[in-house]
Amino acid sequence: MSDCCIAGGGIIGLSLARELAGRGMAVHVVARTRGGDTTSWAAAGILPPAPLFAGCPPGDALTAWSDQLHREWAHQLRSETGIDNGLIPSGGLHLVRSSAGQNRLQNDLERWQGRGVACELLDAAGVLACEPALAGGNDASSILGGLLLPGEMQIRPSRHLDALEASCRDLGVVIEEGDVRQIIVRANRVERFVTSSGEVRSENFVLATGSWTGGLAAALGLTLDTRPIRGQIVLLRLPRPVIRRIVNRGLEYLVQRPDGRLLVGSTIEDIGFDTGTTPHTVARLMGVAHSLLGELPGVEMERSWAGLRPGSADGLPSIGRVPDVDNAWISAGHFRAGLHQSTGSAVLLADLITGRPPHLDPAPFAPGRPRPAAGASAPPGSTADYLARTAAAGD
Repeated sequence: MSDCCIAGGGIIGLSLARELAGRGMAVHVVARTRGGDTTSWAAAGILPPAPLFAGCPPGDALTAWSDQLHREWAHQLRSETGIDNGLIPSGGLHLVRSSAGQNRLQNDLERWQGRGVACELLDAAGVLACEPALAGGNDASSILGGLLLPGEMQIRPSRHLDALEASCRDLGVVIEEGDVRQIIVRANRVERFVTSSGEVRSENFVLATGSWTGGLAAALGLTLDTRPIRGQIVLLRLPRPVIRRIVNRGLEYLVQRPDGRLLVGSTIEDIGFDTGTTPHTVARLMGVAHSLLGELPGVEMERSWAGLRPGSADGLPSIGRVPDVDNAWISAGHFRAGLHQSTGSAVLLADLITGRPPHLDPAPFAPGRPRPAAGASAPPGSTADYLARTAAAGD
């Protein structure tokens, strides 16, 4: 019998497994899907600057801590496994095309500067000097300015997953494929998971199955809003890189990989558990690439895919013990920040499971905390907030 059984083989589950196994615990992971089939693999890998500043809200504090841990983990994982997860400070360029956008950009500049983040406000000429390839875009004349964030980073999610899995196996973590189909609870304790391949008994049980976590949590009497929000991405192959930085335009983005591949994303779609892509959206994303970069000689569309981000009612993930169940734990609902917050989430929950004083106050992330009142404004970063912004952008 293991010390901890984790349902979920994505970045949240494997990060926790690595952290617990590194503390000497026997860990068993039940992964519904593996590798390229996970939402974690489907992420673009954008890590915006994440400073710790005075009055930092809980979600931002978790991201700031996780950001620092990512730098440590990248070095450790490469040393342990030989896999480079591609964490690099590529920088980010945020574009605007309207006077209203310029006003927002000025507000963003003041917000970032107030947090101590290096940033620079650029006019149209400054944007094109920063990224000359944008001058060839079909909509180049509409660029009015931009905000340069030199500290924005990118990571290769597929490589990060490979490194995490290799590290976990080296630490003795058992990883098996299967679905958790039933949770058996007796006397306020989970006794076992019934999976598609058998039964698993453990001292502790963790639900870290992304968008599917809400359905499993219901079996423990917990209401958790992890509804799936689909994001579609197109991957282009170019003979060589054409931009140096991550380029953002509203909710659209380009992420250039050093090997010439270019990610174009994304969407925010509330359509249930559908991981398919649609021809209309793929065509629209191709249009985004051409509007920003123009014709791309030698370009090939390598593939397209979609991932399901686990929603959050209040913009914060749920990390902690399930109310009224002594040995059941949750780490889910990270929405668009799951990759970025994965390291801090792992250490925070590992601290709670092993009884160590946590680095962060866990109360704001407690599963079962009060939900936003009906009719209240959508909290920033919540599922409802992003859906509203998408509708306003005409996505």
